Order: sequence, then C-alpha cells, then structure tokens
Amino acid sequence: MRCVRQHDGMEPPPAIDTDPRVVGDRLRQLRQARGVSLTELANRAGIDRVTLSDVETGATNPTLKMLWAITAQLGVPIGAILDAPPEPQIMRGTAMEAELLEAFEDAYVTYELYRVRVPPGLTQTSPAHHEGVTEHVTVFTGTLSAGPIREPLTAGPGDHISWRSDVPHGYRAHGPDVVRATLLMRYPVKL
Repeated sequence: MRCVRQHDGMEPPPAIDTDPRVVGDRLRQLRQARGVSLTELANRAGIDRVTLSDVETGATNPTLKMLWAITAQLGVPIGAILDAPPEPQIMRGTAMEAELLEAFEDAYVTYELYRVRVPPGLTQTSPAHHEGVTEHVTVFTGTLSAGPIREPLTAGPGDHISWRSDVPHGYRAHGPDVVRATLLMRYPVKL
C-alpha cells in the first residue's frame, strides 16, 4: 500500500473511517454511471491517473483534499461515497476533522451537516466544488478564518459565515484555541 506523506514525514490519518475498498467501489460506480473515463476524471480532479486507480481499487487511502476534488468533478457531495454507517463518519484532513451528522436531499439540492474541529497552526485547503456549492459555518469556540483563499472571512464564537465554495477555499484556526463549529454544505444538483 502506498502512503501519502505530509511535510513532516509522518503518515497522515485516513481521510475517513470507511474501508478504502468501499470508497473505491462507490467512486468507480459514480464515475462509470456518468460515462467518465479514469483518465478524464483524474485530469479534471488534478490528480495522477495511477493514484485515482489505486483509490478505486482500495489500494490506498485517499486524502480529504483528494476526495473533495474527485466528488466535485463527479458533481456529487462527499457523502455520496459513504455508506450509511451505524456510527458517525469522521473525515480527517491536514488541519481539520469533520463528522457527518446528517445528509438531506430533495430533487434540486443536497445538504450535508458536519460537526467540525480545527486545531490551531495548520491550514486545511480544499479544491473548488462544482458550481453553486456553498458552505455555511457557525463557530462555537475559537476563532476561525475560512472561505475563499483570496478573500477569507473571520468568525468567533456565535458568528456565522458563508461563501460560495466553487473556488479554492480553506480553514484555519487563529490563536491558541481549537475551533469547534458546524458546517452546512449546500450542493445544488449538477445538471
């Protein structure tokens, strides 16, 4: 199994608490249902074709950033690759943990509600989601800088911020405190 290494040489934790083969099977099903080749999806998501193949076969644990990039190009929320588990799913990125609490769908929009934890010191960056996706954050503890990379917003306890996340965006805790927040993601159906 190949491992992606962080800048400090330590192996990152898995992005989600789901067997990588289950995630890979679901990604392959979504890709094939859309008539997209492995090479085309890899190019659109900005990842290596071999890496995407390894993700689809379950040979590697994808990073959270990679999962966001792939699902964005497939036009689905990240929750679409997760089975309904008996326990909450926790996704881990470079500088963020997100626990999927609930997903809501109708004919035009999917919403995903997460409990988020952002420790101080690192920045979590995410690639652009598909057009029209928005993120809405309410901070409970700590001070958070989040939103588009070029125009981040700042929020403290009790504050709410939102932005279109169809551009590269990120999350960073400022100061010594861990940020605890909720994140509501709104995905319009990609037509």
